[in-house]
Amino acid sequence: MPFSAPPPASGERYALSASLDNARHLSSLLRAVHFQDYATCFATASGLRVTVEDAKCIQANAFIQAEIFQEFFVQEESVVFRISLSVLLDCLTIFGTSSLPGTSTALRMCYRGYGYPLMLFLEEGGVVTVCKINTQEPEELLDFDFCSTKVVNKIILQSEGLREAFAELDMTSEVLQITMSPDKPYFRLSTFGNAGSAHLDYPRDSDLMEAFHCNQTQTNRYKISLLKPSTKALALSCKVSIRTDAQGFLSLQYMIRNEDGQICFVEYYCCPDENITEAEL
Repeated sequence: MPFSAPPPASGERYALSASLDNARHLSSLLRAVHFQDYATCFATASGLRVTVEDAKCIQANAFIQAEIFQEFFVQEESVVFRISLSVLLDCLTIFGTSSLPGTSTALRMCYRGYGYPLMLFLEEGGVVTVCKINTQEPEELLDFDFCSTKVVNKIILQSEGLREAFAELDMTSEVLQITMSPDKPYFRLSTFGNAGSAHLDYPRDSDLMEAFHCNQTQTNRYKISLLKPSTKALALSCKVSIRTDAQGFLSLQYMIRNEDGQICFVEYYCCPDENITEAEL
C-alpha cells in the first residue's frame, strides 16, 4: 500500500491528497492527452480531470475517477491548477516506464492550495523520491457545451475498427471526412491524399458496431493534424464513442481499461474544418 505523506505545516489540511498503488495507471492516461506542455487539473469529490488544449480547436480530457485511487480527498468543492504536463510525466516515471514483474511505483500526491507546488511522493523497492512541481493560475478553457441533448448522431465502435481505419486510410490527407447517416453509407471515413481518395464504410450491423443512433445525415471534415493526438488514447482503448452536434463539433470518447480492470475515460473535442464549403462536400 502507498505510504502516508507527512502532514502539512501548522496543522493545515491538504486541498487535495490522493494515493495510488501503481503510478503507471495515472501516467499512461496522462500520456494519452500529452500533446501540449501544459494542462489544467480539476479535482472534485468524484475524481480528477486533466484538460489539454491546442489552438482553441481541440481539447482533450482525461478522467480518473476517485475509485481508481486507494485514497482520494478534496477539501474544497473543487480544486483547480495549471501544471507542466511534461514535468509531471517525467516525475511519475522517475523509476522508469516499466517495472520489474511484481513491482510497481506507489504514489502519493498532495497539493496545499493556490500558490503551492504539487508534491509527489514516489516509492519503489524501498526507495522514496519527493518531487515538487510548480503550479500556475489556470487559464480560461473552451466550453464545447457538448451535453447529451445537443448530440445529433452517436455511434459506439470497438476500438480495433478505428485503429484499422487509421492504418488503412491515407494520412497524407489534410482532412478526415466523417459521414454519419441513418441510411447508407451509415458511417464512412474518407481521406483525400497524394494517392487519391479513400473511403471506409461501416454498416450499422457490423460486428464492430456496438451502438448506432443517427438522426440525420451529416458530413464534416476535420484536420488530421488535430485528430492525430487522439490516436494515443485510441491505442489504449477498447471502445470509442463518436458523437457530433448540429454544428459538426466532434466528440471522441475512449473507454480505457487499466491492468487491474478499472475503467477510465479520455475524451477529445474537435472543431470542424471551417475552410471546407458545402459544395466541396
